[in-house]
Amino acid sequence: MKKLFPLSIVFAMLVGALISSPKAASGQSAGLVSSVLNRMERNRQSLKSLKASLSMEKYNAQLRDKDNYSGWVLYMPATGRDASVRIEWQKPQHEILAVSKGQYTLFRPRLNQAIVGKSGSVKGKAGASGVLDMMYMSRQQLEARFQPLQDVREETLWGGISTIHLTLVPKGNASFKYAEIWVDSSGMPVQTKIVEKNDDATTMRLSGMERNLRISSDEFNIKLDSNVKIVKG
Repeated sequence: MKKLFPLSIVFAMLVGALISSPKAASGQSAGLVSSVLNRMERNRQSLKSLKASLSMEKYNAQLRDKDNYSGWVLYMPATGRDASVRIEWQKPQHEILAVSKGQYTLFRPRLNQAIVGKSGSVKGKAGASGVLDMMYMSRQQLEARFQPLQDVREETLWGGISTIHLTLVPKGNASFKYAEIWVDSSGMPVQTKIVEKNDDATTMRLSGMERNLRISSDEFNIKLDSNVKIVKG
């Protein structure tokens, strides 16, 4: 499940941003911080579902090489730990991860194999080191784990998307060094970057976003043929 790790950590950070806002920074950026946090809070309250194209770049600092992935994502928030997520990679290989009602399925068509288990156990199997838990963090939990926002500034992403850039530095021990989030004018985190302790980095970008569509719960249940090998996660 090597590919699941960076995706989990990035998407967990993105959904964590959708669910709640970290503590504001002090100083001259306080007004900008207050503005972007207000946008994020309004976005969180109004977001009922999300469908978007998804791209990911993985940078290997030792090899100075990059790998690129593309696909799409569905997200439907819910109370507690019941948020539903479906991430479907189309390139370079077809893989599907679905998380719903405390369960996950990772389907790898090329292997005719599906790994299934409780969503809380994904991190162990994928090496995600607890990051899936961040998808359901409360504001208080985020504030307990991250330092006040750093490097708050305006930045234009490719495609002419105007954003506010934020840096999150975890407190204490964490599986990554820091995270960056780019928030658009509506309060939606459209890009995230996770830098690991060895300086490897994973950058994810959302595009073509469609908000508040009517999405069936069946979208988060992968229908498997009877000949698919099931592996308990």
